Amino acid sequence: MKRVRVIIGGRVQGVGFRYFVQENAHRFGIKGYVKNIPGGNVEVDAEAESERLDKFLEVCRQGPPQSRVDSFHIQDVTAYGYTRFRIRHCDDY
Repeated sequence: MKRVRVIIGGRVQGVGFRYFVQENAHRFGIKGYVKNIPGGNVEVDAEAESERLDKFLEVCRQGPPQSRVDSFHIQDVTAYGYTRFRIRHCDDY
């Protein structure tokens, strides 16, 4: 099991990016969350088998048609054991 935290910058808020990420998380069997963060970026915390996670990240790097991904910073983090994938709000902890 591998877990990463990704900060995605560009035109990623107000273009359906979180819903796109959630749809693809379900498609690839990814657990974790996606949320908008202050400054106009999106944070993705994703956990899965390495191969599925890599495919998911490839799709996220492209984004939906209305978006533009300018930066994509990936950080490996300790596995957590998420049981589902969801859209979180900025004030969710």
